Amino acid sequence: MNNYSKSFLPDRCKFAAGLLLASLIALKAQDLPAYKNASLPVEARIADLLQRMTPEEKARQLDMFFGCESLLDANQFTNRTHAKPDAMLNPQLAEKNLGTLGAGSIHDLYPHAKLCNAVQAWVLKSNRLGIPALFLEEGLHGYMDFDEVVFPQSINLAATWNPDLAQRTGASIAAQARANGVAMILGPVLDVARDPRWGRVEEDFGEDPFLTGQLGLAYVRGMQGDSLDSDHTVIAEPKHFAGHGSPEGGLNTSPTHAGEREVRSVMLKSFEPALREGKAMGVMAAYHDIDGVPCTGNPWLLTKVLRDEWGFQGFVLSDLGAIRRLYDTHHVVATPADAVLLALNSGVDMQFYDFDHDVFQNAIVAGLKDGRLSEMVLNRAVAQVLRVKFLLGLFEHPFVDEKLDAAVRHSQAQCDLALESARESLCLLKNENQLLPLSLNLARIAVIGPNAKVARLGDYTEAAPEKAEQGMFAQIKRIVSPKTEVLFSDGENISAAVALARKADVVILGLGEWQKISGEGFDRSDLDLPGQQEELLEAVAATGKPAVLVLQNGRPLSISWAAAHVPAILEAWYPGEFGGRAIAETLFGENNPAGRLPITFPRSVGQLPVFYNHFPSKNNSYVEGDSSPLFVFGHGLSYTTFRYDPPVVNVPATDGNGEVEISARVTNTGTRDGDEVAQLYVRQTTASVATPVKALKSFSRIHQRAGESQTVLFRIKKSELAVWSASGEWKVEPGEFVFGVGGSSKVELTAKFTLK
Repeated sequence: MNNYSKSFLPDRCKFAAGLLLASLIALKAQDLPAYKNASLPVEARIADLLQRMTPEEKARQLDMFFGCESLLDANQFTNRTHAKPDAMLNPQLAEKNLGTLGAGSIHDLYPHAKLCNAVQAWVLKSNRLGIPALFLEEGLHGYMDFDEVVFPQSINLAATWNPDLAQRTGASIAAQARANGVAMILGPVLDVARDPRWGRVEEDFGEDPFLTGQLGLAYVRGMQGDSLDSDHTVIAEPKHFAGHGSPEGGLNTSPTHAGEREVRSVMLKSFEPALREGKAMGVMAAYHDIDGVPCTGNPWLLTKVLRDEWGFQGFVLSDLGAIRRLYDTHHVVATPADAVLLALNSGVDMQFYDFDHDVFQNAIVAGLKDGRLSEMVLNRAVAQVLRVKFLLGLFEHPFVDEKLDAAVRHSQAQCDLALESARESLCLLKNENQLLPLSLNLARIAVIGPNAKVARLGDYTEAAPEKAEQGMFAQIKRIVSPKTEVLFSDGENISAAVALARKADVVILGLGEWQKISGEGFDRSDLDLPGQQEELLEAVAATGKPAVLVLQNGRPLSISWAAAHVPAILEAWYPGEFGGRAIAETLFGENNPAGRLPITFPRSVGQLPVFYNHFPSKNNSYVEGDSSPLFVFGHGLSYTTFRYDPPVVNVPATDGNGEVEISARVTNTGTRDGDEVAQLYVRQTTASVATPVKALKSFSRIHQRAGESQTVLFRIKKSELAVWSASGEWKVEPGEFVFGVGGSSKVELTAKFTLK
């Protein structure tokens, strides 16, 4: 037993045992098992069920089953992860693959409500204790079944700087999933994306731990709602715990090189709000190692921090194959069984297709017999899984209303929300001489490029095709004057594209990335425009025609030439199925852009890492070229302008844990209504350890009419000013702080306050 396993004898277990004893006495007359009595506290029900379970039944609750291949004939699913809309359960396959012990969870099925109910009914009937299965699927930007609304990708949501929008998006995705019987979503991704070469940047909320933390908190609150026992809420599972967004070389699953201070101050800070305040009930343990210790074999991470310090009550799921990597990649154990036991003893509760079911479950049973796995640790893991199932109401309401999906799937409310998110996420990076917005009455427009005819959806959208009618070209044609001629070229033939550009009054270039260039497992060694896009861009720009570059991509790109030579640049990220409409509306002024960069744009890949909140000791000069970023964190333009008056600070009394209040008056000085994202950055001038040159501590997205002024109030918790000190603990150290309020991280820190 590791030292941290002792923490799994908390007082609440003793309390639950007392409740259980009282419950058993009260229920004896009616002979109803306590775990089936919904009126009893969840902890009492867990304790009762645990003492009834065999080791084999406990091991089964920690195992995940592949839905399509375990339960359906091959002609019943469209790919290995998605059942057909009319798919039917094969009971013989289910009996062969699941037997009589039930299932901890079922994944890669994307069941419709009727199929989910059929599978759940079979599971309940086939295991002697009637323990329901937990269905879980992906849902980063929509429940990825057929004909569901595809929301803008997570990086888009980050670019909105709008926690309310994140909360509503999380709630909508949860409703999509629960209407189909899926009660857990594998998201959000709360890794801090510090290397844009990493293909999964698109799944993140950017490079800043505070912004990521606030959006993650809102997203989890939206998904989990006020109660998990409903027909529209699900378990949220922040991932990948932890530090997955800073891999060596930008390569997915590669090591993270960081000490405890950086892990705590940056990589865990992005997760902490969702887990401590949002009470997320799932966590995914990551593949990689931190300072040589694999995450799935790290009791400091999964037990001491997550459970002992943060009070986490849900269950930890391995990332797909991450336990196996202890054995075949990290080589910290000699056998598969050793890998299983190390993971469980470290704090993992469920495998994710790591080993064959017999290997995984037999390792648990054998480990219990030979003493390498204590009953206490096994019961902890099983209790975490059962707690989730009880809180979801699966024991009382295991089946989903089969009429519910029709009211949720692709509803107008969800479509409207996806469009709102796409509009708010668009970042105007450059607008020389106010080229944008364009006139709706231009005579001829050339729309050119590989991304011009599609709204790019991003990764994890296997069931959602990218449709031409949703793309920028079709939506521009829809919005402009009937007299305007809109020409198109995909840019494959550069000479033809140039000839088309010469005919136009303005050229709109649709460039960027797509699936298989960005996404999980698609890491890049450079950040240039892929393929021949740079050649296309420069050739079209050489015509002298006014040009607008519209990017759809999952990560920052090094577009230095474009930044110097193209008059207007609009970053759209992966804007979802209504992205083409949002782009068209923005280009022609129906939407005033107000997205802000959640991640820094480098001039070249050689600058990396280039995140804004670096330490002051970082050298800022190279032999070749400019070392400054191309576009800074928090940057974004508008079709109007804003002025900030000097901020005013109110520091709380020295005793207590009051908040520092900072206010700033913001005025829309332009001629258009628009949104501004007011950002507050702080730095402690002297501390016991090195601290960033500036760090985001608060922000507020506000809407202002032309000429309107309003005072924005920021509140900073004192705990947000703490550092992981030289003595190895969180401390709010007295001293001077400097701060600034403005429209990006480029704001100067000129105001001061002192904490005594």
